[in-house]
Amino acid sequence: METLFTPWRYAYITQGAVVDSSESCFFCAAAREPEREDGLVVRVARHHLVMLNLHPYTNGHLMVAPLEHRASPDQVSEAARAELWPLVLEAQRVLQRAFSPQGFNLGMNLGRAGGAGVPGHYHFHVVPRWEGDTNFMSVVGSVRVVPDDLRATRSRLRALFLEERA
Repeated sequence: METLFTPWRYAYITQGAVVDSSESCFFCAAAREPEREDGLVVRVARHHLVMLNLHPYTNGHLMVAPLEHRASPDQVSEAARAELWPLVLEAQRVLQRAFSPQGFNLGMNLGRAGGAGVPGHYHFHVVPRWEGDTNFMSVVGSVRVVPDDLRATRSRLRALFLEERA
Protein backbone atom coordinates (compact mmCIF):
# COMPACT_ATOMS: atom_id res chain seq x y z
CA MET A 1 0.00 0.00 0.00
CA GLU A 2 1.29 3.45 -0.89
CA THR A 3 1.15 6.31 1.62
CA LEU A 4 0.22 9.79 0.52
CA PHE A 5 1.64 12.43 2.85
CA THR A 6 -0.41 15.64 3.13
CA PRO A 7 1.66 18.11 5.17
CA TRP A 8 -0.42 21.11 4.04
CA ARG A 9 -3.36 19.69 6.08
CA TYR A 10 -1.36 19.38 9.33
CA ALA A 11 -1.76 23.00 10.45
CA TYR A 12 -5.51 22.82 9.80
CA ILE A 13 -6.11 19.58 11.70
CA THR A 14 -3.95 20.55 14.68
CA GLN A 15 -5.05 24.14 15.19
CA GLY A 16 -7.91 23.96 17.65
CA ALA A 17 -8.91 20.56 16.31
CA VAL A 18 -10.24 19.43 19.67
CA VAL A 19 -13.44 21.39 20.04
CA ASP A 20 -15.53 20.11 22.90
CA SER A 21 -17.56 23.17 23.82
CA SER A 22 -20.27 24.98 21.91
CA GLU A 23 -18.66 28.37 22.72
CA SER A 24 -15.68 27.67 20.45
CA CYS A 25 -17.47 25.52 17.85
CA PHE A 26 -17.86 26.99 14.36
CA PHE A 27 -20.94 24.81 13.70
CA CYS A 28 -22.63 26.28 16.79
CA ALA A 29 -21.60 29.80 15.74
CA ALA A 30 -23.10 29.17 12.28
CA ALA A 31 -26.31 27.85 13.87
CA ARG A 32 -26.62 31.02 15.99
CA GLU A 33 -26.28 33.29 12.94
CA PRO A 34 -27.17 31.29 9.82
CA GLU A 35 -28.03 34.40 7.77
CA ARG A 36 -24.67 36.14 8.27
CA GLU A 37 -23.68 37.68 4.96
CA ASP A 38 -20.12 36.39 5.32
CA GLY A 39 -21.27 32.99 6.62
CA LEU A 40 -21.22 29.66 4.84
CA VAL A 41 -24.70 28.29 5.69
CA VAL A 42 -26.75 27.32 2.64
CA ARG A 43 -29.75 25.68 4.34
CA VAL A 44 -31.28 25.45 7.80
CA ALA A 45 -33.69 22.65 8.61
CA ARG A 46 -35.54 21.97 11.86
CA HIS A 47 -32.65 20.06 13.48
CA HIS A 48 -29.65 20.58 11.16
CA LEU A 49 -27.82 23.11 9.06
CA VAL A 50 -26.02 22.60 5.78
CA MET A 51 -22.90 24.67 5.25
CA LEU A 52 -19.93 24.94 2.95
CA ASN A 53 -16.60 23.69 4.21
CA LEU A 54 -14.19 26.60 4.66
CA HIS A 55 -11.34 24.23 3.70
CA PRO A 56 -13.00 22.21 0.92
CA TYR A 57 -11.61 19.16 -0.82
CA THR A 58 -13.50 20.20 -3.97
CA ASN A 59 -16.00 22.82 -5.16
CA GLY A 60 -19.26 22.58 -3.24
CA HIS A 61 -17.92 20.48 -0.34
CA LEU A 62 -20.87 20.59 2.10
CA MET A 63 -21.30 19.52 5.71
CA VAL A 64 -24.61 18.65 7.37
CA ALA A 65 -24.43 19.26 11.13
CA PRO A 66 -26.99 19.26 13.93
CA LEU A 67 -28.03 22.59 15.41
CA GLU A 68 -27.27 21.08 18.83
CA HIS A 69 -23.67 20.57 19.92
CA ARG A 70 -23.53 16.76 19.93
CA ALA A 71 -20.62 14.42 19.26
CA SER A 72 -22.60 11.59 17.67
CA PRO A 73 -25.97 11.00 15.97
CA ASP A 74 -26.94 8.67 18.81
CA GLN A 75 -27.02 11.71 21.12
CA VAL A 76 -29.82 13.57 19.30
CA SER A 77 -33.55 13.06 19.20
CA GLU A 78 -35.21 10.50 16.98
CA ALA A 79 -36.68 13.38 14.94
CA ALA A 80 -33.18 14.78 14.34
CA ARG A 81 -31.86 11.36 13.31
CA ALA A 82 -34.82 10.94 10.93
CA GLU A 83 -34.03 14.32 9.34
CA LEU A 84 -30.33 13.66 8.70
CA TRP A 85 -30.39 11.23 5.77
CA PRO A 86 -33.11 13.04 3.75
CA LEU A 87 -31.12 16.27 4.22
CA VAL A 88 -27.92 14.56 3.03
CA LEU A 89 -29.76 13.34 -0.07
CA GLU A 90 -31.18 16.84 -0.65
CA ALA A 91 -27.65 18.25 -0.46
CA GLN A 92 -26.51 15.62 -2.97
CA ARG A 93 -29.33 16.56 -5.40
CA VAL A 94 -28.54 20.27 -5.09
CA LEU A 95 -24.84 19.67 -5.72
CA GLN A 96 -25.71 17.50 -8.73
CA ARG A 97 -27.72 20.37 -10.19
CA ALA A 98 -25.11 22.99 -9.35
CA PHE A 99 -21.92 21.23 -10.46
CA SER A 100 -22.82 18.06 -12.41
CA PRO A 101 -20.24 15.94 -10.58
CA GLN A 102 -19.45 12.43 -11.77
CA GLY A 103 -19.59 11.00 -8.25
CA PHE A 104 -19.72 11.81 -4.53
CA ASN A 105 -17.96 11.02 -1.29
CA LEU A 106 -20.50 10.79 1.55
CA GLY A 107 -19.58 10.15 5.17
CA MET A 108 -18.69 11.19 8.66
CA ASN A 109 -15.79 10.76 11.03
CA LEU A 110 -16.80 10.32 14.68
CA GLY A 111 -14.42 11.03 17.54
CA ARG A 112 -10.83 12.13 17.45
CA ALA A 113 -9.58 8.59 16.80
CA GLY A 114 -12.08 8.32 13.93
CA GLY A 115 -10.55 11.37 12.24
CA ALA A 116 -13.12 13.99 13.26
CA GLY A 117 -11.74 17.51 12.89
CA VAL A 118 -14.44 18.68 15.31
CA PRO A 119 -14.91 15.72 17.67
CA GLY A 120 -17.50 17.51 19.83
CA HIS A 121 -19.95 18.29 16.99
CA TYR A 122 -20.71 15.55 14.48
CA HIS A 123 -21.14 16.44 10.84
CA PHE A 124 -21.76 14.56 7.62
CA HIS A 125 -19.64 15.40 4.56
CA VAL A 126 -21.17 15.60 1.08
CA VAL A 127 -18.29 16.00 -1.38
CA PRO A 128 -18.86 16.20 -5.15
CA ARG A 129 -16.16 14.44 -7.18
CA TRP A 130 -14.95 14.43 -10.77
CA GLU A 131 -12.60 12.07 -12.55
CA GLY A 132 -9.18 13.64 -12.36
CA ASP A 133 -10.07 16.11 -9.57
CA THR A 134 -6.95 15.07 -7.70
CA ASN A 135 -3.90 16.39 -9.42
CA PHE A 136 -0.25 17.21 -8.99
CA MET A 137 -0.87 20.63 -7.38
CA SER A 138 -1.60 19.14 -3.95
CA VAL A 139 1.48 16.94 -3.98
CA VAL A 140 4.02 19.12 -5.75
CA GLY A 141 2.84 22.58 -4.78
CA SER A 142 1.27 21.89 -1.37
CA VAL A 143 -1.79 23.65 -2.74
CA ARG A 144 -5.36 22.51 -3.25
CA VAL A 145 -7.02 24.05 -6.30
CA VAL A 146 -10.66 25.05 -5.76
CA PRO A 147 -11.69 27.14 -8.78
CA ASP A 148 -14.92 28.57 -7.33
CA ASP A 149 -15.35 31.39 -4.82
CA LEU A 150 -17.06 30.28 -1.58
CA ARG A 151 -19.41 33.30 -1.52
CA ALA A 152 -20.51 32.70 -5.13
CA THR A 153 -21.00 29.01 -4.35
CA ARG A 154 -23.00 29.91 -1.24
CA SER A 155 -25.31 32.17 -3.22
CA ARG A 156 -25.87 29.60 -5.97
CA LEU A 157 -26.50 26.73 -3.54
CA ARG A 158 -28.86 28.73 -1.31
CA ALA A 159 -31.03 29.47 -4.34
CA LEU A 160 -31.05 25.81 -5.37
CA PHE A 161 -31.98 24.69 -1.84
CA LEU A 162 -34.91 27.12 -1.92
CA GLU A 163 -36.03 25.66 -5.26
CA GLU A 164 -35.69 22.16 -3.82
CA ARG A 165 -38.20 23.01 -1.08
CA ALA A 166 -40.65 24.87 -3.38
